[in-house]
Amino acid sequence: MKNLINVTISIFVVIVFMFGLSSKNAVAVGPATVNLITSSNYVILSKAGITTTGVTKITGNVGVSPIAATSMTGFGLIIDKAGQFSTSSKVIGKIYVADYKIPTPSILTTAILDMQTAYADAASRKNPNVIELGTGNIGGKIIAPGLYKWSTPVNVTKNVTISGGKNDIWIFQIAGTLDISSGKQVILKGGAQAKNIFWQVAGATTLGTYSTFNGNILGKTNIAIQTGARLNGKALAQTAVTLDANVIGN
Repeated sequence: MKNLINVTISIFVVIVFMFGLSSKNAVAVGPATVNLITSSNYVILSKAGITTTGVTKITGNVGVSPIAATSMTGFGLIIDKAGQFSTSSKVIGKIYVADYKIPTPSILTTAILDMQTAYADAASRKNPNVIELGTGNIGGKIIAPGLYKWSTPVNVTKNVTISGGKNDIWIFQIAGTLDISSGKQVILKGGAQAKNIFWQVAGATTLGTYSTFNGNILGKTNIAIQTGARLNGKALAQTAVTLDANVIGN
């Protein structure tokens, strides 16, 4: 009996140990992540300017380049004494603009190039797991980790759930526009993290009023975030970003 108890305890210890190892070394499911490189230092990055109205709250750094500070409207910019960045009551972080003093211009040039490199990387991924999911209407879907591709616009007309582990990766290749309807949500489940979700969008992106969106938007054109919408992630646009009383951050 004593030997049986000892063997049982030993087996239990081994199981616990192996479970601990598997938990600590969980393998990510889905494609390799998209490296944002230095563009990861910004929660909003734009080549053509950022405008805001209403009471917007942004947590993280903001940058625009190659356009000048006049493209940042509605922020009430307060420039730092060194002239390298500015602050705003609407931003918990720093705002960097291409016509500020060195080294800001060169740092922004690199960040913009890195943003474009990340977009190209996401767009070039091969062998998608799913093509044309929902024929572009993904509302009501539960989406597992993987690479997804659409030749059409993508619409979220009902809540959509992105379900997976904390290390899992999602890449969405969208040849058209991306729209989430007013009041709808992109919901995370099972430990999925917004930082591991990449929406590569060739057309314009529109987050409807009071919607909730999760993930990093890599936009070839403009990103419009309408009244009261919330973005948990990044808005990285190769044209303009427009805001209206939003909450944005990582």
